[in-house]
Amino acid sequence: MTTVRKGQAPAPLERRAFGERFRQRFSDPAFEAERDAIGRLEAIAWLAYDGGRKAPRTVKAGAGFADPDDELSVDWLDAKRRIDEAQARQRDPASPSRVLVIACGPRNDGTCPGEASKTWRLARSACEAAGAAGAEVELLDLSRLASEPDLHIHPCKGCVSTAMPLCHWPCSCYPNHGNGQVNDWMNDLYPRWAAAHGVMLVTPVHWYQAASPLKLMMDRLVCADGGNPDPTRTSGKDPAKAKALELGGWDYPKHLAGRLYGLVVHGDVDGVEGVRRALSDWLDWMGLIRAGSAGVLGRYIGYWEPYARSHEALDADAALHAEVEQAARAVVAGIGELRAGRLQRPDRGLRAPRPK
Repeated sequence: MTTVRKGQAPAPLERRAFGERFRQRFSDPAFEAERDAIGRLEAIAWLAYDGGRKAPRTVKAGAGFADPDDELSVDWLDAKRRIDEAQARQRDPASPSRVLVIACGPRNDGTCPGEASKTWRLARSACEAAGAAGAEVELLDLSRLASEPDLHIHPCKGCVSTAMPLCHWPCSCYPNHGNGQVNDWMNDLYPRWAAAHGVMLVTPVHWYQAASPLKLMMDRLVCADGGNPDPTRTSGKDPAKAKALELGGWDYPKHLAGRLYGLVVHGDVDGVEGVRRALSDWLDWMGLIRAGSAGVLGRYIGYWEPYARSHEALDADAALHAEVEQAARAVVAGIGELRAGRLQRPDRGLRAPRPK
């Protein structure tokens, strides 16, 4: 057994600091008339924080878990149920082929930029092409994180780096009610990935990297690649039990493997190729299947031109629109081949010599 290292965690907030932070949510003068009520709520929130009430509502795990008497969060159990139902629909051969198109940028015209994003426009083109090719299509617009109140993708805590089984599928780090880390969108996004036969990502380049909403979602999808579907095996978040379980032999289940993927990365100055390669490597690693060379694009829009004319540059680039539509059709065609049994991952059935 390896040592569980300790000593990094900061001291808990003191009572006054907690209260000041809590009341920042109500700094608008419109809340002034309810100052006393807010004070009472703050006192309750302090007790939840001080008592570490991460999951205040739990039930016994029940049948199907290693320890049926272990207490599991009702939030986690609901998320798992929704994923299981989505997986069942996805595996039903009579179900329609589903494509999840994800607009990964943070911009939309309902928030500070004041203008619809090029990412969203390209994603809509992909949706129209995939729908015309016969697929059931869902558009997931990650810009909602920037324009809707209290909608979050909380950051990944890196449980996997303690031991893979400590990373639960779906993620059990959130919600954390004691810390006020709630309204986590991922419990809605996991079932959307699980229900899809194909996924198509459309993202801008931000500072040579993927856009921040996409990166948040990517990190929280780590549990889909080797994550533990039974938290009772680690008694929740017991690092010593997780280490022992991994060192005893872990199978690293790939919960989203076998889906088709398409990818469109667009930029204006530099960085497109690096982001395209990084995202392709990530999707390949998770066991998704590339929709051929036509399914993965890296393109510039208005190369080195003023940002103010970028939408006009996109309007004029008929070839790019055609390429995005073709990438979507490639995803749908690949799904058809896969579901008919004519397309298989060449490395299916092979066991990694160094699983991770």
